[in-house]
Amino acid sequence: MQRIVIFISVIVLLTACSSERPSYTPMEKHRGHTNVKGGVYLEHDHDQTEASKVPLAVDKEKFIDRMVSKHGFNRPQLREVLAQTNKLDWVINLMDKQAPKTGTSTVPNGAWIRYKNKFITPSNLPKGVDFWNKYQSELQRAYKEYGVPPEIIVGIIGVETGWGRVMGKTKIIDALSTLAFYYPRRSEYFSNELEDFLVMARDEGVDPFDLSGSFAGAMGYGQFMPSAFRNYAVDFNHDGHVDLWDPVDAIGSVANYFKAHGWQRDKKVAVMADGQASALDNGFSTKYSVETLAKAGLKPQSSLDGYHEVSLLRLDMGDRYQFWYGLPNFYVITRYNHSTHYAMAVWQLGLAVKDAR
Repeated sequence: MQRIVIFISVIVLLTACSSERPSYTPMEKHRGHTNVKGGVYLEHDHDQTEASKVPLAVDKEKFIDRMVSKHGFNRPQLREVLAQTNKLDWVINLMDKQAPKTGTSTVPNGAWIRYKNKFITPSNLPKGVDFWNKYQSELQRAYKEYGVPPEIIVGIIGVETGWGRVMGKTKIIDALSTLAFYYPRRSEYFSNELEDFLVMARDEGVDPFDLSGSFAGAMGYGQFMPSAFRNYAVDFNHDGHVDLWDPVDAIGSVANYFKAHGWQRDKKVAVMADGQASALDNGFSTKYSVETLAKAGLKPQSSLDGYHEVSLLRLDMGDRYQFWYGLPNFYVITRYNHSTHYAMAVWQLGLAVKDAR
């Protein structure tokens, strides 16, 4: 009887432990190893024999040449891998819709209000509060090590994936190969991203067919492109792997990205202006002296942290334009996504979550 009691106790303990174990990330779930020198780990029994018979286009063969000479990839295996990728026509259609549009409205139409309302809503803020509270110690550690405050990291991850709720369901290798080989407008860029993705998959021992992300190939909580992964992602939880589907690694990686792009610790992001300056060019890449903006009729509502050169930001409020002084940290946010609206949404969402706590 005593043995039975001990056995049952052990079973209960093991069950309790297994129920408390966090779910695996895609990288953890599909990480393995490869016996192919220079090859990627392939978890599944891919139909390599049939794939090797398929003739590849010239640009794919040139890509393989580059991967072999530059990174030491195994030519036969990489050829089989590329032969099994799928062309996604809907990805090409979506990319065309994302292409830069010419011309801007000359009268206020509420563009900023519509954009902001996608993220800063009463129903969304509690999700950000939950994320912040859950990873408060990691956010503070990132601030200590990289100088990037929690609200910026929380804002980025909130805008990009709703704090991990929407990270994309498109096979990254299919998205990147489609855009690298069938989308001439940006083929060079996506060819480089496919290169970095395959190197990442090989180095991390992950089957490239098992990782999903956005239709453009962005990954994880912070939606890093593969080049950003290789350049800025860090092992912030110190488990020996870099995994952007892990929220802790994502927090450290976002902070490292910002520090690498010039984030200035404890400096302001932007300052609202009094007045109007509609005759001046605006945008995160503009540069004006504070004196020039003063002559145009603008006055900062608070200190500019000692900066004498700023960008002029204009937000469309529907019935009027609202002007801001963009400071260097605002420009750093645009290195993540080259958009005034994006950077302002990241910053304001982070501040809104901070206030909601």
